[in-house]
Amino acid sequence: MTLTIDGQPVSAEPGDSVAAVLLRLDPPFSRTTPVSGSPRTPYCMMGVCFECLASVDGVASTQTCLVQVREGMRVERQHGRRVLTMVMSQDTAVSDVDSLNGMPRGVSP
Repeated sequence: MTLTIDGQPVSAEPGDSVAAVLLRLDPPFSRTTPVSGSPRTPYCMMGVCFECLASVDGVASTQTCLVQVREGMRVERQHGRRVLTMVMSQDTAVSDVDSLNGMPRGVSP
């Protein structure tokens, strides 16, 4: 089966995790760190370390070690800091970050 990673077609076997496919690439990384930009590689392969985060079919910060590949899947490696989006609705700005606690909406400290 074929999926795309960073816009390039990549072959995978049914049952492969997305992280396993990322590890077979050169260079083998799923994201870069927000501070130094250094590449991070999937490590534990069981959803504990969060080093395998990537965007899968438009969903950012997906734990790729927990997702099996599908035909036509789109994967984008994440680079650096997350970009927050603002949606303007007439006179009100809406953000995906809660203004009271600075956490993503729906997440409590």
